[in-house]
Amino acid sequence: MTVEIILQKTGPQISKYIYGQFSEHLGNGIYGSLYVGDHSDIPNVNGMRSDVVNALKKIHVPVLRWPGGLFADTYHWRDGIGPKDGRKKIVNTNWGDVTENNHFGTHEYFELLRQLGADAYINANIGSGTVQEMAEWVEYMTMPGESPMANLRRQNGQKTPWPVKFFGIGNESWGGGGNMRPEYYADVYRQYQTFLPQYDKEHPIYKVACGPNEDDYHWTDTVMNAAGQYLDGISLHYYTLPTGTWGQNKGDATNFPESQWSSTMTRAKHMDELITKHSTIMDHYDPEKKVNLIVDEWGTWYNVEKGTNPGFLHQQNTIRDAMVAAINLNIFHKHADRVYMANIAQMVNVLQAMILTKGDQMLKTPTYYVFDMYQKHMDAELLEGIGQVPDNVTYTASRKNGTVTISICNYDAHENQVITFNGLKTLKTIDSAQILTADKLDAHNTFENPNAVSEATFTGAKFDHGELQLALPSKSVVSITLK
Repeated sequence: MTVEIILQKTGPQISKYIYGQFSEHLGNGIYGSLYVGDHSDIPNVNGMRSDVVNALKKIHVPVLRWPGGLFADTYHWRDGIGPKDGRKKIVNTNWGDVTENNHFGTHEYFELLRQLGADAYINANIGSGTVQEMAEWVEYMTMPGESPMANLRRQNGQKTPWPVKFFGIGNESWGGGGNMRPEYYADVYRQYQTFLPQYDKEHPIYKVACGPNEDDYHWTDTVMNAAGQYLDGISLHYYTLPTGTWGQNKGDATNFPESQWSSTMTRAKHMDELITKHSTIMDHYDPEKKVNLIVDEWGTWYNVEKGTNPGFLHQQNTIRDAMVAAINLNIFHKHADRVYMANIAQMVNVLQAMILTKGDQMLKTPTYYVFDMYQKHMDAELLEGIGQVPDNVTYTASRKNGTVTISICNYDAHENQVITFNGLKTLKTIDSAQILTADKLDAHNTFENPNAVSEATFTGAKFDHGELQLALPSKSVVSITLK
């Protein structure tokens, strides 16, 4: 199979925010993994766990969505500020009915962002909150001058305002965020965004409306029609379930039948159809593509690991998840003219995580390595390729600062593939070549063997006279840079 890369044609920029992350107050997604507190024996800086932060810094996390998720619509921000011993304890009714002590709140979130070098994506509570509560939270975070909330922030130790890049108004308002009809939500959104203060006129907060669940095209049409002029982005949620059902059996993360490898790949690829159809609706109201599609929840969702709290959504992460990550990232790149941000669910210990922790131990998952290998596509120019690849192969080619990166995934369970890319005569040499692969369908890392699946140098590439030939093993992700 041969693909010609068109270096002469300029494509859309692949936003770095496509590599966004998501951390909710859910199970061990924050406490004990990202945040351990100042007095923990686990090495930390200002309560943020150092080994996890350092691992995440290496993949250059661009943005972190917080505090939810469903948790956002029960979260009242004043509970999470001030001295920790005086913070209100609540019950996390969405995720396991466990006690939430609110020790990780607004100040801790921005400290984590500082250490990661990431931008803020705050999700407001419109399910059980008020317009005033939202407006005062934004005032607390971003007001530079004298005001009641800005002064309260200073009393709590933060003199200068924080930059809030993205702000979500509602989460899954069609379901757990309020069971709203799209007509009603559109009016609620219009109301809330009216009272969202914008203190930095040069860098206004980017407003994200709650978009559809999967293929609810009526929701997209209704919200774009009624509120499109008031928003910057609209969200989309879609999870990859091997069995295709939200019932008791979603399929296991490991020891699954080969049929569920195939069904998982098929359902991951469905993201392309969803984005295409929602984008077509958006094109009707926004032909200039000023409004972005924000895929702020995506990833695999399996049965929880045996012996864990069902409300904690803790699952293993295998080479299958690496394939799903590569498939989705390639789809997002393909739609870079409309998709501006995506946030995988979730960053640590929950669903399709980058990292798993257990006490003071930490491991990187196969999904982490895909994000590591793909990060050279961040803010790069998408390159068009002419030619067909096999059904079980997907790729992205991009260019940044004169360097071309080609990342390709062969998600066939058994068959190797040889793919040739030509049209690359202006390039001289392979600068780097990495591969992630495994022999077993459910190969994964454990705390006993944390490096069972990890990226390695790829030796199956030949580059000569502008032609790149890649010998791809089954179940592999390969990333090549050429200069």
